Amino acid sequence: MIKTPYLLFLGDAPDRLAAKVAQGIRDWRPENATGQFRLPGCGADLGLKDMTLAEARDAGAKTLVIGVANRGGVISRAWKEVLLEALAMGYDLASGLHNLLRDEADLAAAAKAHGRVLHDVRVPTIQYPIANGTKRTGKRCLAVGTDCSVGKMYTALSMDAEMRRRGLQSTFRATGQTGILITGGGVPLDAVIADFMAGAVEYLTPDNDPDHWDHIEGQGSLFHVSYSGVTMALIHGGQPDALILSHEPTRAHMRGLPEYALPTLEALRDTALPLARIANPACRVAGVSINTQNLPEDEAKAYLAEIGARMGLPVTDPYRFGAGTLVDALQAL
Repeated sequence: MIKTPYLLFLGDAPDRLAAKVAQGIRDWRPENATGQFRLPGCGADLGLKDMTLAEARDAGAKTLVIGVANRGGVISRAWKEVLLEALAMGYDLASGLHNLLRDEADLAAAAKAHGRVLHDVRVPTIQYPIANGTKRTGKRCLAVGTDCSVGKMYTALSMDAEMRRRGLQSTFRATGQTGILITGGGVPLDAVIADFMAGAVEYLTPDNDPDHWDHIEGQGSLFHVSYSGVTMALIHGGQPDALILSHEPTRAHMRGLPEYALPTLEALRDTALPLARIANPACRVAGVSINTQNLPEDEAKAYLAEIGARMGLPVTDPYRFGAGTLVDALQAL
């Protein structure tokens, strides 16, 4: 188990989106977020207290969590001094990057010397099966996006929280580093060998009561040429009964791919639904989730109304305005 609370390391993240791991922990487990540690020039600010390693340790922090999700998932050389100092001061380290803490010789040696633990949450710990496509009992909902990092995880967490608030049976199923750090368990799907990804999702979402909903954390995008494979594994392994279309309306292009424009919500619907119906012919698009964090409230509400009229579906920003309409849609299926 990763010891809490955390000091969230933002490093030299250029913006808040690059610190989405830390952002997710702050938003969904604020009791575990003692403060933030930023290097000079860091462009991300979570609104937490900036703390030194000593200040956070004295405030009770037990683990320094690398809260950055950079392209390629690498541990920057610029971070090493802080990470080594943290180990010497008694912190454990936790990371969801592809570049593993345990594979960094200096960090591994320091952890051993100081009796500390390195937590690589993006390492599969189970031998997952190959998917068999057998229909499972219970119900499943998956958010699919026009791009990466548009709010798919926040959509699933918000819907799960609303269902549990209503006394309904619901579970959030984490499939990425942020979700795992928030909930304490899940499948690090993009680190699973490709042949076993869909099987890992089947394993994560087993048979359940007929009225139980699994809210599967979405990953990637069918339209993102770098990360479409993980989305396909979720669609077929998850066998969703409901899809939620997710979109961020202020993007100028696909994240990290300036030559690629974002698809329309209609294109997302018309691409994702036929693929989902291969594994679950009864799958339906239940609603639309819009990440409006970069829009003023009046513009956000106007945009939601416009999309609702255009798509003929319930539309909301589930984190900002609540997930009630999306949960209503699931209950009506």
